[in-house]
Amino acid sequence: MPTRTKAFEYAVDVDTGGRMTIPGGGQFVPPEGWSADHLLLAALVRCSIDSFAYHARRAGHEVTASGEAQGTITKSDEDGRYRFVAIDVRIHAQLAPRTNEVDDLIAKAERDCFIGASLTLKPEYAWHVS
Repeated sequence: MPTRTKAFEYAVDVDTGGRMTIPGGGQFVPPEGWSADHLLLAALVRCSIDSFAYHARRAGHEVTASGEAQGTITKSDEDGRYRFVAIDVRIHAQLAPRTNEVDDLIAKAERDCFIGASLTLKPEYAWHVS
């Protein structure tokens, strides 16, 4: 019997006013000036933090974390289309209890962030964990 792969399904509705709603959940209205590009960067930071926290908790740590991302969009040399050509992500995390062995947690966080794994361009990460 073939094994069944776990699947995660998500849905969002965006109305004509730009309000985003998830089924059975809350509504989000992006503040003025936010674009889909900003939302993608925010999703990448949030996903990276969530992924790191998941693996840290499994290893017995409590986590507090924040982060930021910057991206550059320009014409690609490959096909002349505008796209992200660089994304830099910085995550600042504190673990309790502290550990000096964070490389494995960081590698798992980068590997398991669905947003980062879905991008054609691999984000450049800078992790600051204490």
